[in-house]
Amino acid sequence: MPTTTIDMRPALVMIDLQKGILALPTLLSQDNIKNRARQLAAAFRANSLPVVRVKVAWSPDGGDLPPGRALMPGPETVPSAGYSEFPEDFRPDPGDLVVVKRHWGAFTGTELDLQLRRRGVTQIVLVGVTTSMGVESTARSAWEHSYNLIFVEDAITDVDAAAHAHTFTKIFPHLGEIATTEQLIGPLISRSASRTGSTALAAGTAVR
Repeated sequence: MPTTTIDMRPALVMIDLQKGILALPTLLSQDNIKNRARQLAAAFRANSLPVVRVKVAWSPDGGDLPPGRALMPGPETVPSAGYSEFPEDFRPDPGDLVVVKRHWGAFTGTELDLQLRRRGVTQIVLVGVTTSMGVESTARSAWEHSYNLIFVEDAITDVDAAAHAHTFTKIFPHLGEIATTEQLIGPLISRSASRTGSTALAAGTAVR
């Protein structure tokens, strides 16, 4: 696998890791996805890098549901109240950004781009559900907004094996780089250790 480059200011963006979508019969279990997302989030926070939790939700009256004129339309009524809640064992940290979207992609009609750019972010590391819908739609918009992209292949899943494979083999290689959780954690931990050492050295010099 080619070497993956991590920018100085990446952000971890987690797509639709919420109760209603994690309950789907995905190829990877929700526990696998949540555990890997937790590891990555901890590494990003240790480096003071942005962690973004994206969820999909709609108004109680259903007025902002997506248009339904399609061969396979989306929901016609608003899902139950718990659909958009984050799992009790995987809630955002106080410092995380929470973005609420109404469509598949996390950029359409949201302030995600504004929040990332004001924090100097040049790269997005994507995890979440589902590969061929929420993640791919977000990735296409991110690429069009000129962000570098890394797709975490063992922290992204779908309910459809063929759709998942198509996106990873035919779409993602045109948009960014692909890596595993382990391949990203190592460099992020090393970066955190380096930052801690530099801070300690600077503090020691100041005391002297």
